[in-house]
Amino acid sequence: MKKKPIVALIYDFDGTLSPGNMQEFGFIQAVGKTPKEFWTMSDGLAAGQDASNVLSYMKMMFDEARKNGITLRRSDFRRFGQHIQLYDGVKGWFKAVNEYGAAHGVQIEHYINSSGLKEIIEGSPIASEFKHIFACTYIYNEAGEAVWPGISVDYTAKTQFIFKISKGIFSAHDNKKVNESVAEDKKRIPYPQMIYFGDGETDIPSMKIVTMFGGHSIAVYDPSNEKKKAFAEKLKKQKRVSFTAPADYRTNGRTFKVVCAIIDKIKADYELKQLE
Repeated sequence: MKKKPIVALIYDFDGTLSPGNMQEFGFIQAVGKTPKEFWTMSDGLAAGQDASNVLSYMKMMFDEARKNGITLRRSDFRRFGQHIQLYDGVKGWFKAVNEYGAAHGVQIEHYINSSGLKEIIEGSPIASEFKHIFACTYIYNEAGEAVWPGISVDYTAKTQFIFKISKGIFSAHDNKKVNESVAEDKKRIPYPQMIYFGDGETDIPSMKIVTMFGGHSIAVYDPSNEKKKAFAEKLKKQKRVSFTAPADYRTNGRTFKVVCAIIDKIKADYELKQLE
């Protein structure tokens, strides 16, 4: 059987697939805060302690839950994930892209690369669409309750996960195989066969790396937010991304058309390389 190239679609989550931060769809309300109050406290903790914003929000979630008698088990996080809002077209996006890929001779895989919480994403309506979810997570005690951050994903960790996806490594703990030298043609998914979707500051290094190594990056933005659109256009002007597109995932929109065109190019480049 003729081997099909694998095309990896790698997504940030908050602001990319969802119009808000995942904590804002149930958790923050459960601890009696508004989103503005919660993030002001979290950002203040990070600034006051000169600490990581990601570790600060994880601690804030832990502390606020404990104050309000809320348990934080995996099942609790997943329950909050059920209420996440998604941009237009997201729920049908994966099937549409998979079908386009199959019709054009490529295998499509979807990945999450997020500074949000893996357990919340696992509870979302689209969790089953992903080959793997790289995101923050907690360490749990014998009672199954969160007690400590296990993985914190900032902008540098996101770049590490790009390398892991390329080599087919799905363990967040592994730091040996990811650093082994592998020839480009021996990688499970070479960088030119990657499409990265992001919207914010923590995505910039990953988008730049994917673009620099021959892949394609798309800066998406909330169509109703001019500031977000301007940020995306700035990334395009700086050549950190290949394309900008509204975060509208319906099949009649620009994002779908761009991705289909990229898939066509990846397939053509792959076929040409087979003839060398």
